[in-house]
Amino acid sequence: MIIGILSDIHSNLEALEKSLSILSSKKIDEIFCLGDIVGYGANPKECLKLIRENAKYFVIGNHDQVAYDLLNISDFSRYAAEAALWTHKILSSDERDFFRSLSYRFVFQDILFVHASPYKPENWYYITSVQEATFNFKHFENKICFIGHSHIPDVFTSADKKKSLNPLNNIINKDYTSNLYLLSREERYIINVGSVGQPRDLDRRLSFGIFDTENFTYENIRAEYDVKTAAAKIYAANLPRYLGDRLSLGK
Repeated sequence: MIIGILSDIHSNLEALEKSLSILSSKKIDEIFCLGDIVGYGANPKECLKLIRENAKYFVIGNHDQVAYDLLNISDFSRYAAEAALWTHKILSSDERDFFRSLSYRFVFQDILFVHASPYKPENWYYITSVQEATFNFKHFENKICFIGHSHIPDVFTSADKKKSLNPLNNIINKDYTSNLYLLSREERYIINVGSVGQPRDLDRRLSFGIFDTENFTYENIRAEYDVKTAAAKIYAANLPRYLGDRLSLGK
């Protein structure tokens, strides 16, 4: 089975459409969404509709949760909180109820899917270092855990306590580039697929993952999309200008 894993779409319709276009060319069997469908960007309703039409399995992200209940909005930055309030007003009660129905974790064929971390996923802890990954390996038993949340793609292995895993090779395509990882069935992994709608590794290109369960390979896809239009929509919606500016900076 070949699965696509999308995370942190953040109401960026242009990036989501490009991601789904690439996935359609890759003969994907199922699409999994790791949350944060909304927040920051100007197309929450359109992104929610499109991802629900294409993905089969979901977990909730922190921006999705705030979009339906606003309870933890005080934990957000000023820009994120302003976007969350705007998104909450835009969404219908049925759309908010969809987020309310989602769980924090999902297991499929010995693969764990969470938004932030296997350790207390409801607390939205980040995994951005080998040390944090090593701690989190103690809190799940599955072969692989796919995450998002930090918006920074990475592959951590339980076999290496000093650094994250390097890709086997780099593939350049006219529509995208990718890093291919050949995984070992003897090891366990925490894999961050990066962000579709708001990358933060100083690379503005969208990021998502593809996992082949039979060949045990993971591919991180990076692709350009219409950043200019996505940013213009943020400006037109009178959301904080910084949320549009950051898209071209990858931060």
